[in-house]
Parts: sequence; structure tokens; C-alpha cells
Amino acid sequence: MEKIAKPRIVGRSSSHFTRVTRIFASELAVEYELGVVYDLSSLSTEDYAGNPALKVPILQTADGVWFGALNICRELVRVSKRELCVVWPEALLQPLLANAQELAVHAMATEVALIMSAADGAEATSSAQIKARASLVNAMTWLDGHVGKAVAALPTERDLSYLEVALYCLVTHLEFRNVLPTADYPELLAFCERFGERVSARDTLYRFDVGGG
Repeated sequence: MEKIAKPRIVGRSSSHFTRVTRIFASELAVEYELGVVYDLSSLSTEDYAGNPALKVPILQTADGVWFGALNICRELVRVSKRELCVVWPEALLQPLLANAQELAVHAMATEVALIMSAADGAEATSSAQIKARASLVNAMTWLDGHVGKAVAALPTERDLSYLEVALYCLVTHLEFRNVLPTADYPELLAFCERFGERVSARDTLYRFDVGGG
């Protein structure tokens, strides 16, 4: 196994799941390298740092490999020298907060499916595509109607919450990839404007990685 000098996040600068982990790393002052997966059509686990699900992001450390954004964020908290108050999904015991977390992650995954299907030339009029888009629109509409109350219901002493980071990365990614018109979601846009003032948000702007073939 390759010796890891410092943590390496394997993913893409254009990926919202990857950006979640990068925002956490910035907030926690954890230095890392970004290992780019240039070809998401690859079927080789080696291109995904051994992740058998063939998905990003992955975290490689001297102690091992972590699959998935939530697992990675937990590990970043463990290795950070900063002691931040982080609100995790399992702490969201109210239906409002639990549902907001569920729909945010669902919308992120649904958006990925729509992007990948479009890249493969799938017909936007197929029943699967129509249902996926309707599901995404419904989730975003619900989130827009509830984001204010949800954020207000989070613990006031928090430094960071996985829900807020996921919401921010989702909404800004929809705009970046032109999947849905974000003007339809004014409350979510207002939330993103506030969250976007963080240094961690400004330092992790979406872009397409260039190079690697």
C-alpha cells in the first residue's frame, strides 16, 4: 500500500459530495491533498482508491481508507486539532430536521443520477428520468419551504452541522450543473448566501478538473 504522508481526499472539484468533505476539512484546519478521479465511467476500483462501489469521495490516511462523505467527515473531526461542536445526522431527532437531512442527501444522489443518465444519452422523456426529476423537484420544494425553520431548530452552540453543509453543496451544485433553476428556491438561496460567507465555502468553489486524460 502506498504510504500516505497526509490525508488525501479522492474525488472531484465538481462533485458536491466531495465538496462536503472539503468544507469540513477547511473548517477543521485539516491539511489534505486532492486526488482527482477524472473518469467517472471507469469500472476499476483502483481509480476510486479501492472503493468497490465505484463512487467518490474517498479518504486515504496513514491508518486506512474511508468510503463516503459522512464517514470522511467523521474521520476529519477525529484527526483535527480543532474542537468544534458538530451536529451529526443522528442528533436530528425532530421530524423536521431528520426529514431535511434525508431529503438533502436524497436530492444530492438523485441529481448525480440525472447527470450521469444525461451524459449517457438517456432520454429525458423516459419514465425513470421523469420520476427522478419529479422526485428532485419535490424534495427541493419541500426543503425551500422548511429550510428556515430547520436551521433555526439546530443547536445554537454548533460550529458546523452536516445538514447545513449538505444543503449548501446541493443548492450551489444544482446551479453549477444547471440541473434545476435555483431561482425557484428563494429561501434556499438566502441560506446559501449566508453560508457562502464562510472561508471554507469560498475556498472550495466548484470547477471542472483539467488534465489526466
